Amino acid sequence: MIHSESLKKNKDFQHVYKNGTSQANRYLVMYVLKNQYRKNRLGISVSKKVGNSVVRHRVTRLIRESYRLNEMEFKNGLDIVVIARPSAKDITYKDVERALLHLANRHHIIGENNDEEISN
Repeated sequence: MIHSESLKKNKDFQHVYKNGTSQANRYLVMYVLKNQYRKNRLGISVSKKVGNSVVRHRVTRLIRESYRLNEMEFKNGLDIVVIARPSAKDITYKDVERALLHLANRHHIIGENNDEEISN
């Protein structure tokens, strides 16, 4: 992830849950909150309801890779938390990418002002 960091602390996750906006689809839930940095911070949560540790780590890797490959599309200065739903257990990479971009479009965080932020 070129322009992003990971959200790691529970305090940061809780802040995004409490103050951010959420959108959901069949496989994922996404919370988004503006931060004071010029880069995005991504947090991924996959509970035990999704499956055993092998399945959870696979889903986490798919979400992280899908974000990484589409990172340049996202607006900057956001805390993003992605939560995998239990239906994501047998998901393919293309489905994860489609679900992630769908939620980003619903949040209006993909798009046109990337060039403005880079030039400022």
